[in-house]
Amino acid sequence: MTWEIIVGYRFSVGNTTGGQPSWWLYAGNNEKVAWAGETFASTSNARRAASAFKSGATSASYEVYLDAGTKWRWRAIRGGNKVASSGESFASRANAQRAADNVRENAGTATLT
Repeated sequence: MTWEIIVGYRFSVGNTTGGQPSWWLYAGNNEKVAWAGETFASTSNARRAASAFKSGATSASYEVYLDAGTKWRWRAIRGGNKVASSGESFASRANAQRAADNVRENAGTATLT
């Protein structure tokens, strides 16, 4: 018998491939489900932004939209500013909405290391 351990959501703070600090949110299956949608001047700023999204994810407004490549995405907005973006694109509006709802429900309990 094999056992699969599923860990909850987690934030990761690090550098993009271009070397700039940012944050990403991963689901228990290690799938990237959200990212900051921007880079930051320092790792500590990226960590603060991840912490702020974690604490405000349920109160953010989530908008589903069609991107330039005609795929569906979502973005989270709080105080008129984009605070997170979808980690991937979706074939349907409904799938993008489900993904946004999932992030709204789970980001607040994610670990931030």
